[in-house]
Amino acid sequence: MAGRFTARRVTTPDMAAIDEPPPSALEGIAWTVFPDASPEPPPSAPAASAAAPAPAAPPPSGNPLLTEKLLDAKVRLHRRLIEEINLSALEKLPEDEIRRHVQQLVSQYVLVERLALNAQELAEFVSEILDEMTGLGPLEPLLKDPTISDILINGHECVYVERGGVLEPLSVRFKDEQHLLRIINKIVSAVGRRVDESHPLCDARLLDGSRVNVAVRPIGVDGPLVSIRKFSKKKLDLSKLVEVNALRPQMAEVLAAAVRARISTIISGGTGSGKTTMLNALSAFISEKERLLTIEDAAELQLQQPHVGRMETRPPNIEGKGEIRQRDLVKNALRMRPDRIILGECRGEEAFDMLQAMNTGHEGSMATIHANTPRDAITRLEQMIGMAGLPMTVASIRGQIANAVQLVVQLSRQSDGKRKVTSIAEVTGLEGDIIQMQEIFKYVRTGTKPDGTVEGHFQATGVRPRFLAHLVTQGIKIPGSYFDPSQPL
Repeated sequence: MAGRFTARRVTTPDMAAIDEPPPSALEGIAWTVFPDASPEPPPSAPAASAAAPAPAAPPPSGNPLLTEKLLDAKVRLHRRLIEEINLSALEKLPEDEIRRHVQQLVSQYVLVERLALNAQELAEFVSEILDEMTGLGPLEPLLKDPTISDILINGHECVYVERGGVLEPLSVRFKDEQHLLRIINKIVSAVGRRVDESHPLCDARLLDGSRVNVAVRPIGVDGPLVSIRKFSKKKLDLSKLVEVNALRPQMAEVLAAAVRARISTIISGGTGSGKTTMLNALSAFISEKERLLTIEDAAELQLQQPHVGRMETRPPNIEGKGEIRQRDLVKNALRMRPDRIILGECRGEEAFDMLQAMNTGHEGSMATIHANTPRDAITRLEQMIGMAGLPMTVASIRGQIANAVQLVVQLSRQSDGKRKVTSIAEVTGLEGDIIQMQEIFKYVRTGTKPDGTVEGHFQATGVRPRFLAHLVTQGIKIPGSYFDPSQPL
């Protein structure tokens, strides 16, 4: 008959003074195994040793019952460790010491729970426990994976990621909804925000700058919805974007010249089209002598200048007070002696204040906006200015836009996941009540390969931008051949 195993918690004298930081936050905790009168342990049980146990047979790969058992064991062990460990002392220990102690405790726990794990699986189990204790649990390996750009969680059992612009499901999951909510609260509380039934929506960011959006019940019908746009460790400059064929060298040179010459620019595109990446890349051509102020809902811009002031909005507190909107920050920024104002995303009434800034001595300011074409971007600006509720005629609104915005850069994510600069258009002024625009460069899609890869090419339209004369006064010369449609880009 198989032996019967029982678990007993052994407490050393150090546990009596757990409120005072002991030499190690993990000392004094152990789970010992006591076999009954049976002479031998069961064949499937690991050998009773503090070292990594070796099972009689490795678990079958992809066994859902085993996966469920491991997930349940991980959550239960994490809760027990949290109850017993002095977390304030734990944070002061080096990572290798924490791992060594947790390895010992997990090895003993695995024996008690009779989990059949080999050495590699035990090491992975230890890593998962450490992630639960000091990190974001199941999200940690996804955040460390450089190939993943987005993490999308639809309830505790459904996780998708984006790799190379293409979505794919993962087997990663959470124990239950409470497990996921605990991870969510850990994220939002780190930046002084909260999410609950009374405030079910929240924008936040991770410590590395990754952008997080959360929607919980009752907004999330089937459970919490989490979207994480990962912070790129590699800063993509214009030369790198040219390498990946997001645009051509001639287009990049014109954009760089426009930024240096303080041409006010709007970067337009859909979700995930690369607007923020383009804004970061263009910021490299701003003079280091200029003072920049950035305004965002959740700080994620990585400007490459030494003199940058960063501001982000604040949601209302539990009493519904204390909210600071983007419009408030734009107004305040005008009193902070900026040379340029960079608006992370323009989506509402702050559009009016941004245009006012561009028209009153802050040329070269930039912003991103959600739109499908340059013309749509201008139309959206009109609508957002109307949201400010000011008594302005359509003609005056369009006049403000025509005087403030000079360049619109349109980006798009193609069906194969690749990002492209699909259009660069110049705002030339106002004729009657119509804002006039002319396209300088465009991307022409010609077809799709059998493997789904989009085929196309960049070309000039033959129109020479009016701001070339301004570039010449700034000592910047752009060859006229760049705008010849017969010349390949």
